[in-house]
Amino acid sequence: MDQLHQMKVFVCVAEQNSFVAAARLLKMSAPAVSRAIAALEGRLGVKLFLRTTRHVRTTDAGGRYLEDCRRILLEVEQADEAVVGVHSDPSGQLMVTAPVLFGQKYIMPGIVQYLEEYPNMRVTAALLDRVVNLMDEGFDIGVRIGNLPDSTLHAKKVGSVRQVLVASPEYLGKNGVPKSPHELQQHCLISSVGSSLTHDWNFLDQGKRQGVSISPKLVVNTNQAAIDAAVSGFGITRALSYQVIDEISAGTLAAILIPYELPPLPIHLLHREGIQASAKVRSFIDLMTKRLIGDAQLN
Repeated sequence: MDQLHQMKVFVCVAEQNSFVAAARLLKMSAPAVSRAIAALEGRLGVKLFLRTTRHVRTTDAGGRYLEDCRRILLEVEQADEAVVGVHSDPSGQLMVTAPVLFGQKYIMPGIVQYLEEYPNMRVTAALLDRVVNLMDEGFDIGVRIGNLPDSTLHAKKVGSVRQVLVASPEYLGKNGVPKSPHELQQHCLISSVGSSLTHDWNFLDQGKRQGVSISPKLVVNTNQAAIDAAVSGFGITRALSYQVIDEISAGTLAAILIPYELPPLPIHLLHREGIQASAKVRSFIDLMTKRLIGDAQLN
């Protein structure tokens, strides 16, 4: 049991990159966490962490040991669940990540419902507009928008979204509505570096994909800032349909060049545990699948 405890402490420190943060999550004192890691390193005869005044990260040996510890702890958790029964309520900590605006609009309400249904669970949600490596950063579940590369992760499709160009009616009234993608070069364009979309905007013209190189007048670091600038009448921006659906419904933004849109992008829930996923992962995926597949805005 002491060995399993040390492994749990090790995994938590590695995932948090901090002894203090791990102590807070584990409800232990920082000295107790340090003693557990020191005891583990002493028993193994291997240094697991490189420590500086600012950072804690695993050594090469520690990185390899981390994956083994995660697998072993998961198998222990699954064994406990098998004895108690598959219908027992999940408990423990769940780490979830999603894009910022998608997370705010769709994932956070689901997390609240999940915690209400499973009061023995705790959830840490990281909303980030970048591709997160679930394995390296210790997340159990991630939301990915876009086509997936080959991966060892398990994915469940839960919807799709469109890439849309939008501008305010006021801007379009003053500057005209572009009739083709190449006319965008005559307009004031807004781009977000927080988006996965590049400065080469792609379109579909008569079944063929074509790229238009753009020179943005304004570049911002969040999707919401780009949307806000478009609402203010500054110019045209590109967004995913869920990000601007409220503004389009309210009439503060209008979609343009709709016939040139690319095929919709899929939305997936990713996890790393396969068909033997723990109860906490299975229950979260089941809940979010029902919510997202049932949302008309995402299908």
